[in-house]
Amino acid sequence: MEIISFENVSLIREQKKLLSEINWQVREKENCGILGLNGAGKTLLLQLITGSLWPSKGRLQVLGEVFGHTSIPELQKRIGWVSTALQYRIHESETAERIVLSGKFASIGIYQKYSVEDMERAKNILLSFDAKRLIGRPYKLLSQGERQIVLISRALMADPELLILDEPCNGLDLFAREELLARIDRLAAEKNSPALLFVTHHTEELLPTFDHLLMIRDGQIFAQGQRKSLFTKENLSEFYQKPIRFQEITPERLMVLPG
Repeated sequence: MEIISFENVSLIREQKKLLSEINWQVREKENCGILGLNGAGKTLLLQLITGSLWPSKGRLQVLGEVFGHTSIPELQKRIGWVSTALQYRIHESETAERIVLSGKFASIGIYQKYSVEDMERAKNILLSFDAKRLIGRPYKLLSQGERQIVLISRALMADPELLILDEPCNGLDLFAREELLARIDRLAAEKNSPALLFVTHHTEELLPTFDHLLMIRDGQIFAQGQRKSLFTKENLSEFYQKPIRFQEITPERLMVLPG
């Protein structure tokens, strides 16, 4: 099954093409990175995938459901989206495990009845991220990295088939970033892990598990394919439209710096 399929998809607002002729597929068992600078169209692409926006042209299919022939609210229940924008909507006095539990209901705060088993599962998800220390702690006392762990755990509470990590390392210091990336890597390695999309404008954040890559610039696909074939100095210089140089973090992780 194709997790995502864009066929000649465009997004037009006020006679302006914000996304143009997107043709892109993500297949089952493929974890994909999306690379682009600010304003490239990454967020618009995510809003189309999650049904927050509707394509102006073309055919869009997500998790086997074709837009125009499916229930978007039902589809959205199958997708987890972790974004720093969500952090500002969380109640600061809410404890970590209650925030995780709220993912079961796709709500901010808990207004429905839940079982003891539901709460235990929320705590166990945190434990799977080595985050026992967060249980019982209010959101306002959590660091930025701890908040991201809670939001990822919240998304997993709903057993999503697709998990979108939208610039999850924003605002993290070097050590918190590496800790979060290590935990995402472990999540990707789990047998029942959801399909993962990792959105960033920093090449060094794209772990080896994200071996498929979509590069987007000015609302258009610049390139797509295997990461190792796209991560060349020539290709990335053309993508960024400036000279660049590489700094190797590991043999499979490259940081791009101004040339």
